[in-house]
Amino acid sequence: MKRHGCFYEDIYLYPNLCDAFHKASKGRQNDPEVVEFRKNFAVNIDALQKGLRDQSPDIGHYTYFVVRDPKTRLICAASFPERVLHHAIMNICGSILDAPAIHDSYACRTGKGSHLAVKRAQFMANQYQWFLKLDIRKYFDSIDHNIMLRLLDRKIKDQKIVLLLGKIMETYHSTNGKGLPIGNLTSQHLANYYLCYFDHWIKEQRKVKGYIRYMDDFILFRESSEMLKADLNEIQKYLNTYLKLSIKPGIQLNRSKKGIPFLGYRVFPQKVLLLPSSKKRFIHKLVKYELKYEQGIWSEEILSKHLTAMIAFIAHADSKGFQRNTIQRFGVSSYGLEPGDPRRQLEQQRQELSVSESEQQQPWQHEQQPGLSAGLRPQYSGKKNCHSPG
Repeated sequence: MKRHGCFYEDIYLYPNLCDAFHKASKGRQNDPEVVEFRKNFAVNIDALQKGLRDQSPDIGHYTYFVVRDPKTRLICAASFPERVLHHAIMNICGSILDAPAIHDSYACRTGKGSHLAVKRAQFMANQYQWFLKLDIRKYFDSIDHNIMLRLLDRKIKDQKIVLLLGKIMETYHSTNGKGLPIGNLTSQHLANYYLCYFDHWIKEQRKVKGYIRYMDDFILFRESSEMLKADLNEIQKYLNTYLKLSIKPGIQLNRSKKGIPFLGYRVFPQKVLLLPSSKKRFIHKLVKYELKYEQGIWSEEILSKHLTAMIAFIAHADSKGFQRNTIQRFGVSSYGLEPGDPRRQLEQQRQELSVSESEQQQPWQHEQQPGLSAGLRPQYSGKKNCHSPG
């Protein structure tokens, strides 16, 4: 794959930093950090330029918090000047890291996204009888810094840029020499790039035509379960040998007609349904958001803004019954709030719906196939080449 000659100096050009500021502040113009940065805009931009010119950027200032949606994750929120820096870097390097991506990689890419990934999965489910659904165990925390730097060196000629990305990686460790901070823009792009060569190996060496990846969630489609079991064996070897990654327990191998759990949906050849866990999460958020509106923490405008993404998510599934029976009971439409007494509606839901953040999705039963080991039962449960990172 071709190496690109992007230039380190382009990152701290004034127009690029201004553009990075506008991207970093989008949707949060009234945040105290953004307001403070804007007050002393010239001074702050000059500080970013100086840090980059001296190759000593001021980085690693994180605020940590935990989210459970539904997985428990430690989020690292970088300071606003750092977020501007991350956008400035990705303005220059983003397209270069995206260049080796295969067509069916859908995370953190312009013109892609989760909804297109689900549509593609449904298309594949119509083409192939069997699927193998896998994801990586603790993906962001398992990414190896040295391997990442070698992969970056394959695409980026300017060693100052590689060194800068290395310094950003060094601000966070899950274990010694491993981990990317969840929350950084740079982390999203680097994590997506980390599996690019694996994608090509799957497509070109394993000859898997039916393959989709969204970050660390990926699906292989074949005409037989035996072919997928052979793929699984080689995938585990490849990931462990070249990327120091491992597959998460709960490997799912089944017929496509049984439905594929993917990105919060259950994808069938002829329909897309919401997972039970997605429904519970939606109701829980609705209760929480309605409470914020009731208490005056959020205005109707802010509530409607938060609901838009939630409603768009369920609208991509065959969920008219769920929308009718749940959304309307809360007095919510896809355009905002409809007339109603939020307090009465919330109190009614508290009594009728038992929702807990600790509740986990219950595994559904799949058709069990003969000859599968315990680790490969359909219910929940590396050869070095030109595409290998090593």
